[in-house]
Order: sequence, then structure tokens, then C-alpha cells
Amino acid sequence: MTSNDTNPVPDRDQVLAALDHVRDPKSGRGLAEAGLVQGLVIAPGRAGFMLEAPADQVELYASLRDAAEKVLLGVAGVERAQVVLTTQDAPGAPPTADAYRVESRARGGLPDAAKAVPPSGGHGHAHKPAPRPQPVPFVKRVVAVASGKGGVGKSTVAVNLAVALARGGLRVGLMDADIYGPSVPRMLGLKAQPKINADKKMIPLEAFGLKTVSIGFIVDEGSPMIWRGPMASSAITQFITDVVWGEPGDELDVLVVDMPPGTGDVQLTMAQKVKVDGAVIVSTPQEVALIDVRRGAGMFRKTDVPILGVVENMAYFPDPATGAPIPIFGRGGAKAVAVELGVPFLGEVRIDMALREACDAGRPLVEADPTGEVAGVFAAIAEQVARAIGY
Repeated sequence: MTSNDTNPVPDRDQVLAALDHVRDPKSGRGLAEAGLVQGLVIAPGRAGFMLEAPADQVELYASLRDAAEKVLLGVAGVERAQVVLTTQDAPGAPPTADAYRVESRARGGLPDAAKAVPPSGGHGHAHKPAPRPQPVPFVKRVVAVASGKGGVGKSTVAVNLAVALARGGLRVGLMDADIYGPSVPRMLGLKAQPKINADKKMIPLEAFGLKTVSIGFIVDEGSPMIWRGPMASSAITQFITDVVWGEPGDELDVLVVDMPPGTGDVQLTMAQKVKVDGAVIVSTPQEVALIDVRRGAGMFRKTDVPILGVVENMAYFPDPATGAPIPIFGRGGAKAVAVELGVPFLGEVRIDMALREACDAGRPLVEADPTGEVAGVFAAIAEQVARAIGY
């Protein structure tokens, strides 16, 4: 089994057979036979999967993770092994979002030893006050780009906003927190895998002036992301704590976070663990999307995250003959909701063929056509956001 890539694609049957040499201590069966190999990813030169463990047996399964990575590296064609250790909480227990670790080891690369991140200790400690949100190391400001529902072009706005901020002279990072639909790698044309330094921290990939991290760098583009809520939250926790966003004297001015749609575990993890300096909410004009804008705004307000403003995406389609706006999804709904919520309206982005083509081509429109009308809209939005967070 081969690929156009320089590395061969490992044989799936050989991978599963190798993993069955590692025994589940509870059932005595091999990992694949026991159903513990979840989300198996096989790609040129690499293989990996998710290993779910009981919350009170993380240390035991950490050794199995190490053994699984070792046998994967023994399969023909596997030069890099990645195993994600997650936990399943006991029924009725609060989520344990910290027992998660991504390790990436290659032959001759990082050391084999790796410790699991211990559970957060949430069980039985309900009397303790929740920890205050903390700044991201070496990041001065954090801006979340969010939407109440999917399909409104949130990632398109996040990517072009981040690049526009960088073009404005700021040092910018982009964290793709849309765990279930990571599209940032495609939009930035990034295909490489991030490196891991000696401290086992991920080094972001760079493109168009952005330091970027995405779960899409680790998993295949076509693989379904079937993750429990705590697993997704834990991935975000690692993107915050185990990524080299900056260093003394070279801090990021702003980290733009492309959030998943909705108001679920990932959003709460961000609000509770990270000092978010503001949120930009993206919506299309129609009422079915605006209902979710109100929900999203309510979540941010309950978690004390300032709302920097609302962006109306797909605001209209310009008539090819006359240029007159055709309100395919209605018009002005997001602006009206911004007024209703008492937050700034940052601007409207039209339906634009060049914008779609730029996203697919992996070169953001504000970089591909910086003097164009749509790029000018993103530049104006970026200027307002920068001013709102103190730049």
C-alpha cells in the first residue's frame, strides 16, 4: 500500500495485528480486539489512535499507551506513532478534562518516556472554588471567534481576521479550537506536522505571519472527529499549556482562537481556564442563525468574557450585472441583534467568489488581494478589534 507521499502508507491489518500484541489489563484481550483502538488514523509514515481509559486508572493505561506506540513503530512504514490517552468519567461524576496527552515520537526522536497528565482532582472537591482563568503563557491578549451555529463562515472570518491583524503590525497566533471540523490547515495551506521540542511542547507552524496550531495537523483531513466532550476540552487545554506560543521578549500580541460552533464543553473550558480578552461573534443574517447568536452572547456574558462585536457574514450577494445586493439570507439581521445586545457591529462580509477560492487555495483573501473590497472589510474589522483590546 503506497501513496504519492515520499513515505509509504502502513498496512491497516498489520497495524491492528501489532496493537493486539498489547493486552488490555481488564479484559486480557489485545487492544484492537478489546475495542480500545478508536479513531485509528493511518497516513504516509505514521499511525495513531485514541486510547480511552477509566479515570481512576490513567497511570496504568499510560504504560499501555507507551507500549502501543512502541509496537506501532515496529510496523513497516510507521516512522511516527501518535496515541491520544483520554479518560471516561464515572457516571454522575464531573468531567475530568485534564487526563489527556498527545505524544508524538519518531525513531531516534523524542525519548520514549512520557507521563500521563494526572486527573484534575475534580471528584469530591466541589467545595473548592473554581480556579480563576489564567493568561496563556507569552500571549498578551486572547480573542475568541465564535458562532452560535455551524455553517456561518466562522473559520473564514477567524483566519482573515488573524492575517489582517498580522498585516497591521501585530504578532499574531491562531489556535484552531474547532475540534470537530478543523479547517484552518486547509485555509492556510499547511500540510506539515508540527515539531515537538525537548520539553515535549508543540512548536506552531507558521504561515502568512501567523503561528498556528490545529488538531488538523495531527489527524487526517478525511477522518471523522468522534470525541467525547472531556476529550475535546482536554485537547484545548493542551493547545494552551503545551504549545510554544512565544518566549521572553517575543510574546504574541494576540492569539485568535477559532472556536467550535455552539455553547458546549470547549467554549466553557476556554472561558473557565483562559483569560479571554474578548469574543467576536459571527452570524449570517437569517433569524435561525440569530437565535443562536443570542445564546452565544449569553454564554460569554455569564462567563465574564467581553463581546467585542458581531460580524455579519454572507450578508448579501452582489448582482453580477448591476452589483446591487441580493439578500439571499435576508439583510441586516446581525446588525439588528448587535444593537439589541448593546455590542458593536463590526461589519458585513458579502458572499464573494474570490473569498471562497482563496480559502480553498490555502491563501487568505486579505493576503491574496489586500487592496480588494472584501479584504478592506476584514482590515476594518481587525482595526476595531485591535483597538478594543488595547492596540
